[in-house]
Amino acid sequence: MSEARIPLLSADNVNAEQREVLDKILNGPRGTLIGPLRAALHNPTLADRWQALGQVVRYETSLPTRLNELAILVVARHWNSELEWTIHAGEARQAGLDAGVIEAIRVCDLPDFTAEEEREVYEFSRELLETGRVSDAVFDPVRNRWDVLGVVELTAVVGYYSMVAMTLNAHDIPLPARIPPELNSAPASRTALPPATRAAAE
Repeated sequence: MSEARIPLLSADNVNAEQREVLDKILNGPRGTLIGPLRAALHNPTLADRWQALGQVVRYETSLPTRLNELAILVVARHWNSELEWTIHAGEARQAGLDAGVIEAIRVCDLPDFTAEEEREVYEFSRELLETGRVSDAVFDPVRNRWDVLGVVELTAVVGYYSMVAMTLNAHDIPLPARIPPELNSAPASRTALPPATRAAAE
């Protein structure tokens, strides 16, 4: 297992202020301290705000968990983030996302979507990451299906998990030793995913 570029905090090496935030994390829906919060905890205020935002975008959106996790996988593949990918590939499987879709994203092939809502979330996330914007042709189907709330939440998911991926990548934060990597990260910091046109999905 590679070593991180910064000291990573855990229950064994935190001060009282950090411990207060750590207890919120451990007693919340995550139940464990893995990944970027181990870095953010150096600033307890940052970590506290971070864990609260992360709880909302991961567990409390109006989007089905399967679609939330699909968007996170697009982010993880875009930024080539091993830890983010491996953790959320497991979460996506548990949420019912088809294994073929997960594998296609991993190898940067166009997934064979059987659900149009999955294609829409994939393309919204991919286009936002690639261009920093979302065209009307991609934005409107997501808004029409999930209303304003859903499209705001999806954008927040993509933005939040980009911050997560950047933190993991910048500090070389490793997976826990007990979890084998699934992405097989290449040196490149980004990997291009193919666009999903409506015709290709049909």
